[in-house]
Amino acid sequence: MYAPGGNQFVGGPFWSNGPAPGAFYNFPGGAAATASGMQAQTETPGQFGTQRSYQPVTTGSSVVGLMFQDGVVIAADKLISYGSLARFHDVDRVYRVNDKTILGIGGDFADFQYIKRHIDQKVIDDQCLDDKNEMKPRSFYNWLTRVMYNRRSDFNPLYLDLVIGGMQDGEPFLGHVNLRGRSYTSNVVATGYGTHLALPLLREYSENPATYQTLKQPQATDLMKRVMEVLWYRDCRSDPKYSQAICTTAGVQLDADCFVAQNWDLAHTIKGY
Repeated sequence: MYAPGGNQFVGGPFWSNGPAPGAFYNFPGGAAATASGMQAQTETPGQFGTQRSYQPVTTGSSVVGLMFQDGVVIAADKLISYGSLARFHDVDRVYRVNDKTILGIGGDFADFQYIKRHIDQKVIDDQCLDDKNEMKPRSFYNWLTRVMYNRRSDFNPLYLDLVIGGMQDGEPFLGHVNLRGRSYTSNVVATGYGTHLALPLLREYSENPATYQTLKQPQATDLMKRVMEVLWYRDCRSDPKYSQAICTTAGVQLDADCFVAQNWDLAHTIKGY
């Protein structure tokens, strides 16, 4: 079906938010979103040309995800930095999407606020259908991959590192999507400084695909505590307070008041600072 007064395909009544046969997917900020009153993703160049973001401004640091035998755990500290200034404290960067999916975000927090509106709308659409079907983590992961790659192809990326976890068909799922739409799945995922500091602590579980099947939930949460402690000691953009989400077949457990068990006994030996 063609749109009135144009030659662009629009979805039919059975799938109004998706592409018509042979057409492209309707991404956030695209043509269909513009027709419904939302701002277009690409605008006509103004006096100084088309403006683009060259770097993120208010950012969150590392996000760490780990699969265990019965589920997935994702953790991130609660600090949003304005450059090198620890500006916004007590900001959650780990979220429950639905009973099967959790999400951790690093990078520009304003970009995440933009895309979270669309994520929330997808969840509401699922609830309105009331067909007992929820968005699964792998579907959510694939959708984010397409959205991020679409923005990258428009030279206007969302400066985000996204960690997606959840349970699908009784099996744990963990994946990562970056600002270029590059994605992968693994037993262990870390972003930011966690790539250098967290992954070595979890090397046993990242290099052996079957090792996570022997890892219980209490062991996984203890490992995550150790990782967040090391990040607090070594990453100057981190915070001792962090939030953690655990997804199992029983649902999602979100704890937004976790604290690093700090130990500064060696501080008196450091001289010259």
